[in-house]
Amino acid sequence: MILNNTDKLSIPSFFNSNKAKEVYRVPYQERAKEAEAWAKENNIQPSSKDRKQVGLLLIDVQNTFCIPDFELFVNGAIEDNVRLCEFIYQNLGNITEIIPTMDSHTAMQIFHPIFWINKVGEHPAPGTMISYEDVQQEIWQVNSELAASLMKGDRHKLKRHALYYVKKLSEEGKYPLTIWSYHSMLGGIGHALVSAIEEAVFFHSIARKSQTSFELKGSNPLTENYSVLSPEVTDSFDNKSIASKNSNLINKLLDFDSLIITGQAKSHCVAWTVDNLLTEIKNIDSNLAKKIYLLEDCMSPVVIPEIVDFTPQADAAFQKFAEAGMNIIKSTDNLF
Repeated sequence: MILNNTDKLSIPSFFNSNKAKEVYRVPYQERAKEAEAWAKENNIQPSSKDRKQVGLLLIDVQNTFCIPDFELFVNGAIEDNVRLCEFIYQNLGNITEIIPTMDSHTAMQIFHPIFWINKVGEHPAPGTMISYEDVQQEIWQVNSELAASLMKGDRHKLKRHALYYVKKLSEEGKYPLTIWSYHSMLGGIGHALVSAIEEAVFFHSIARKSQTSFELKGSNPLTENYSVLSPEVTDSFDNKSIASKNSNLINKLLDFDSLIITGQAKSHCVAWTVDNLLTEIKNIDSNLAKKIYLLEDCMSPVVIPEIVDFTPQADAAFQKFAEAGMNIIKSTDNLF
């Protein structure tokens, strides 16, 4: 049980659940005034006075994953985000700090179509999975024209890295390299937080006098970064490091008295982040798992109709987390 203030708060009158599927401009000045008045009316104290430090980690709650007709819409995300907004408003007096992660990409990345070509120069369609055997047999080859931007013109080095990369994924039992539609593009609308979530997070920041801590991930072109805590592969064929785990964030998350985690998608960025966190916990003290709360009804797995359904993998991962001592909860549960 997490405990600061046991009372659930009312939801502010401006919140409109029908707008959770829309992109709109948050009226910051107006919301700031309302947040301060709302905090005074409900006797909400600054987060610095919390007896228990409670973190809320929001994983990739961005337009690209959560708004229909955007690049990688996760079915169920709209309803997830309505529940998430309500959870934030109703429990605002207990949430000390909100940490949103932001999937952040550019065009030339190992999981985007431009990175790969077949023997006739075609790029793989989104949803294509590329195995070690596919690259070894040259069913899919690196687009060597990218070497100028990514490897200082060294085409051979780029090719060797790609082969090593897919082999490493296979050896470590991770998902095969999946080709995704161009998504979460830096500078684009898809990269932004869902407007309704952004509004709730901003409202929390003003009402609790708590700075929102944004964490960008996924900008390294040579590796995937499902987890905000660590890239999928951190080295290359020559044993040189290409990326590293986010030790500062790991320490920050484990320093909370309680940590609530949710976001999109359950099967990928959420599951991989929690899995990385569990690995760190086991290396320190397995009992730390008991202070992790997974807000399961505010996340959904990746399902691409007639291509792939990651629901079983997500369920298996969350069963593992529960067995390790983590708490699987719903947004309507009485936590505080």
